[in-house]
Amino acid sequence: MSDALRLLGRPLAESLLMIVASTLIATLVGGALGVLLFALSNDRFAGKHRAALIAKRLADRAINMLRSFPYIILMVLVLPLSRFIVGTSLGTAAAIVPLSIAAIPFLARIVESALSEIDSGLIDAAVSCAASKTRIIFAILIPEALPALVSGLTLTMISLLGYSAMAGVIGGGGLGDLAIRYGYQRFRGDVMAVAVITIIVLVELIQFAGSHIARRIRASR
Repeated sequence: MSDALRLLGRPLAESLLMIVASTLIATLVGGALGVLLFALSNDRFAGKHRAALIAKRLADRAINMLRSFPYIILMVLVLPLSRFIVGTSLGTAAAIVPLSIAAIPFLARIVESALSEIDSGLIDAAVSCAASKTRIIFAILIPEALPALVSGLTLTMISLLGYSAMAGVIGGGGLGDLAIRYGYQRFRGDVMAVAVITIIVLVELIQFAGSHIARRIRASR
């Protein structure tokens, strides 16, 4: 068991790096895309212009297409993109690319849904006060939807942890690679158990932190 724990250090660091980096990228890109989707579908922001409706439909189709790909297939498909962005198709850095691509449409839908659930009366009140569209989104809607956004981000991170366990397919390392390559293939039950227990603990910690932050935000209002 001590040998299994000794092997844990680097894979744990690799998994954490993949999760944190892909979450940051997905938050920036997916968050912006989610806000755009909400704005295109809301008459108060986009009106009823035909161009806005067409853009919304195209964005919906693109997001649905990305979300329909099984992650294991997506990893293989974006290998050339990983090689172009990070200079290699192997390793932890390369695994961050498909992880981010998988998380972006998922988080975009979460942001769009969270903003859409806000009472339209808040938007009407802000419009009547001559607030700009940018101010309405960033000063009113996003703060109001923050608990739901935190919960959605928590769910995204847990999903990414599960996806990162498949990163060994492209030599990405991480806890999944430890469990398969050192545990399963070498018949090391102790290594497999340590890897699985570590993944479970990480899921519990992420869920606890996310739920705690969301509760604190709700309680502060």
